[in-house]
Amino acid sequence: MSETEMSDTNALCPRCAHGAIEHIFDSPVPGVWEVLQCGRCLYMWRTSEPARRTRRDAYPAEFMMTPEDIGTAPEVPAVPPLRTSAARTAAG
Repeated sequence: MSETEMSDTNALCPRCAHGAIEHIFDSPVPGVWEVLQCGRCLYMWRTSEPARRTRRDAYPAEFMMTPEDIGTAPEVPAVPPLRTSAARTAAG
């Protein structure tokens, strides 16, 4: 994929249709893919993924989100601290 074929970072988010898409990372081989992230729902995708992951018109309807869905979504739980080796032994 040439530089001119790389995705338009001003496109809509496949999941929530937000227009603020941030360029996060480029492939180690220049021009192969990019990683993009939505500024509203935080969805991330690689431009080399299939259309059902990268294009709003092909994204599965059951996974689409509205601003209301995002605003009322439950918080993602924090990752608990790692157990110590003693706790792992006791847990069996």
